Amino acid sequence: MSLITQIDQDIKLAMLAKQPERLQGLRAIKSALLLAKTEKGAAEELTPEAEIKVLQKLVKQRKESADIYKTQGRDDLYQIEIGEMQVIEPYLPQQMTRFEIEGFVQELIGRIGATSIQDMGRVMGMANKELAGQADGKTISEVVKQLLG
Repeated sequence: MSLITQIDQDIKLAMLAKQPERLQGLRAIKSALLLAKTEKGAAEELTPEAEIKVLQKLVKQRKESADIYKTQGRDDLYQIEIGEMQVIEPYLPQQMTRFEIEGFVQELIGRIGATSIQDMGRVMGMANKELAGQADGKTISEVVKQLLG
């Protein structure tokens, strides 16, 4: 079953259960997926990788907004962003812990023979490709810098 079909079913269930917060998050997902599907140059159907990228982007936006609201003391808006993030995250693959990322990157560095920070581009390229959907780029970048630097 495609993600958009799953989201449609979950929207119906959220409506029946009268869950407005969940409904808002699900509608945000559906909107983003439909927008990605109709973008210029997009394929007929979104690939699972493209769907994951859309969801990751939504989570990242919510996280950044929540941080801003928290620093501004807007707890009401902060709670909304966190709530939507909690609705979106279950549709993503299980995220790796920092410890798991460090282990993977160490193994990758050994595999490609990287020795210094000048090899960061190669390591990042391969790590981002192999960990797509399982870890965010910022964390991967921090780990690579730490291990190579």
